[in-house]
This record gives sequence, structure tokens and C-alpha cells, in this order.
Amino acid sequence: MNLKELIFGGGVRDAGSAGGVYRDSIQAWLPVKNIIGGVIVTKDNRFIKVCEVLPVNFYLKSPADQENIILSFAAYLKIAPNTLQIMVRTQKADMAGYVARMKAYAEAEENEKCREMIEDNIAEVDWLGASSAITRRFFLVFQYEPQMKAKRNTVRSIAERLSEEADTARRYLDVCGLEVLEPRYADNTVLELLYELINKRTSRRVKLPAGVFDMTTAVHGLYEDG
Repeated sequence: MNLKELIFGGGVRDAGSAGGVYRDSIQAWLPVKNIIGGVIVTKDNRFIKVCEVLPVNFYLKSPADQENIILSFAAYLKIAPNTLQIMVRTQKADMAGYVARMKAYAEAEENEKCREMIEDNIAEVDWLGASSAITRRFFLVFQYEPQMKAKRNTVRSIAERLSEEADTARRYLDVCGLEVLEPRYADNTVLELLYELINKRTSRRVKLPAGVFDMTTAVHGLYEDG
């Protein structure tokens, strides 16, 4: 399976051939046209911004803090984009990295009792991973609206305007104790998220390589601006 098939599904053709897709292929129905400045550009020319939010345990907060969180979040909702959606992605926890580290510790451990404790921990983690352990990721999703009024009617300007909306969310939610992530390579982050959403099972065992967005642009013919 090559890189284009991995990301865009089966039936991939080169960008220069008859629209670059086969009939009924994933590319044909996938609504995403491009990713620019961390913004998803859809085939019907909508511009979607996805922001990941790190959660906070509300029930561990004091009553006063809980009230402040509610008031601050309510204040953000009053000025948030009309199209705002809150998306939660739930999946089984990936324990492979943790287990690999613990096995390395076990191999280096000289004390037999300590080694047995580490091995017991590995067995417990494996059981949790296979049965009940899950992870959750939280996202704010909104799209460009006419009242946002970008400086220019270009993709780059619209992306910048959506980034300003993300900064607004970041300021308000920071008061709630929530962190809105600001990835260094936004295009790569969005591409990886879409890959994981579309290929739920494959993405758990086949990870996208570093610099995948630049590679995809080169082989698939995505435009730089539009």
C-alpha cells in the first residue's frame, strides 16, 4: 500500500489523470479538497477549523472554581461561532509504548522481586488495554461564516481569520482551566486526524510518517493556495 492509498483510500490515480479519482473510490466521496493553514477546505468550498482541547476534571474542582468554569464557558458560548460543534473521539487506549518501556525496565532490573512486580504490572496493563481502558480526545469544530469578514477573499485570509477565532476560544477556555492546543505543524496535525477518523482500525497499527503533508502535496497534487 503506497502513501496515497494509505491516506485517501483505494482506487487512487495520479493527479494528472481524469480528475485524479476513480468512480466510487474514497477520493470520489471524500468531501475534503485541501488543508491550508490548519483549515480544512471542503469540495463545496466551506472552511472548517478543528481545535483540540485538553480536558479538566470538573468534579475535582472546588465549588467556587466550578462556578467560575461554568460562567467563563457560558461567556465563550455567547461569542462563539454559530456553527460551533463539540466532538469527542473515544477509542481503546494504546498501551504499546508503555508496555515496551516496562519490558525494557524489567530486562534491566536485577532485583527478582522488582522484576516480578514490573511483569505483573505489564500483565495488568495488557488486560486493561484489551478490556476496558479507553482514551478520549475533545475537539471544537467550527466553520468560516460571512459575518467573520476576512481581510481578503482568499483561502489564506480565511484561514487567518479562523485562527483568530481559535485564539479567542483559547483565551476564554484558559480561564476554565482548559488548554486549546496550538500544534506547530497544523496541516500535518489535521491530516493525521482525518486519517485516524477515516481509517479507524488501520491507523492504530500504521502511523503516518513524519513530513507526510509535504509528501502528499508532492505526489497527490494538492494546491498550495486557492
